Amino acid sequence: MQVSASIFKAYDIRGVVPSTLTADIARGLGRAFGTRARQLGSHTVAVGRDGRLSGPELVQALITGLVEAGVQVIDVGMVTTPMLYFAAHTLCDSGIQVTGSHNPKDHNGFKMVLQGRAIYGDEIQALGQTMETENWQLQDGGSVRQVDVLPAYRERIVGDILLARPVQASGQSASAGLCEIKQVMTRPMKIVVDSGNGVAGASAPGIFRALGCDVLELHSAVDGNFPNHHPDPSKLENLEDVKRALRETDAELGLAFDGDGDRLGIVTKDGNVIYPDRQMMLFAQDVLTRVPGGHIVFDVKCSQRLAPAITAAGGQPLMYKTGHSLVKAKMKEVNSPLGGEMSGHIFFQERWFGFDDGTYAGARLLEILSRHPDPSAVLNALPTSFSTPELNVACAEGEPHRLSSQLQALATQAMQGEDVHITTIDGLRIDWNDGFGLIRASNTTPVLVLRFEGHTPEALERIQSRMVALLKQVKPDVQLGAAAH
Repeated sequence: MQVSASIFKAYDIRGVVPSTLTADIARGLGRAFGTRARQLGSHTVAVGRDGRLSGPELVQALITGLVEAGVQVIDVGMVTTPMLYFAAHTLCDSGIQVTGSHNPKDHNGFKMVLQGRAIYGDEIQALGQTMETENWQLQDGGSVRQVDVLPAYRERIVGDILLARPVQASGQSASAGLCEIKQVMTRPMKIVVDSGNGVAGASAPGIFRALGCDVLELHSAVDGNFPNHHPDPSKLENLEDVKRALRETDAELGLAFDGDGDRLGIVTKDGNVIYPDRQMMLFAQDVLTRVPGGHIVFDVKCSQRLAPAITAAGGQPLMYKTGHSLVKAKMKEVNSPLGGEMSGHIFFQERWFGFDDGTYAGARLLEILSRHPDPSAVLNALPTSFSTPELNVACAEGEPHRLSSQLQALATQAMQGEDVHITTIDGLRIDWNDGFGLIRASNTTPVLVLRFEGHTPEALERIQSRMVALLKQVKPDVQLGAAAH
């Protein structure tokens, strides 16, 4: 096959339709993945797609390739990526989601689970090699059946989540501790849900209603043209509709989803955006009440405030590399009940399956906040700092990782004698006592990713200046400019 090497990313396969991603490539992937699955003893693969316009053609070709490889395919239709993961955990152990996630509308791709693991790195490259050499094994015995996973998925979430406020049992004194409280009273919440015309609009609002919420829906109609705004809640401009709805109605909280529903954006009543590292503080406090001493895994882009919050809640903070597949693998290694990334992927192992799921994370958030009369006050009280958005420095192909290695060596020498902590598990992160700076190579595009944080605006400015000065020693032509948030 003629296959562009550029589509094989670190954590998934992704390209532009039809220039680098076609139905023929989807069919070839089905043959290659099916061959590998059968070699490992997996004979059944779940397949789903998001709401992209190119999804139906690609998913049909993918299914054809899997069947040609002798696989029994469970076609779960148009679903969120977490719903595909749910199918691959409850109906079989492997699955492929056809999704472009939060990328532009002419992009699409494939996220893959093989025997319960999100595959990445060399395993994805090996699939590419099988496709290029056509070294697959085709055989009879393949089949297709359709399954609607939404009822079971919804039932699993609704059965796990309780939106309630504690109520004292009759006859107890007002001074009784929470441990003595025997009853709960349901506490409905009014929320705004913006699905950005992504696939979460077909399932998430109904699930929140089933939990007892009064839901004000925005852009729930699944439309691969994304006519209202792009489905990426990590970009502030995509949250303006949620903020407006919160101002103009009596809704108390806003939730927003990305295109395939595995990431969650949170907006308070007063319009503050609660970024994923702050979400992790709240989730960790809750999870650690039931799993004391547990490891909480987070990536190198997260706030310096997160680790102390985890420690204070009785957990063990564990910083790790960026990448949803990498975080999931580390969580399995250390038996972590909770993990998360600054990009918005939150992984609950405690009470859930360990995969990233925006709808489930939203439900867990509402469960916690329903115990409080003012949810926004709880969120706004979480520790915060001054930080830049994620900054990208364009590089030549292959340059980012070389520059990252040079920076690690340079910083180790340049920072001798300073009261700093240097982390090199994924690029270069330098922590001062009042903030941190990060420069790392992206694993998906040829850019350096930069992020800076300070406890004060002055600390942020100082740290950014120090880090950029280091970067200019290995890349003199670098240009930066971004407002802090």
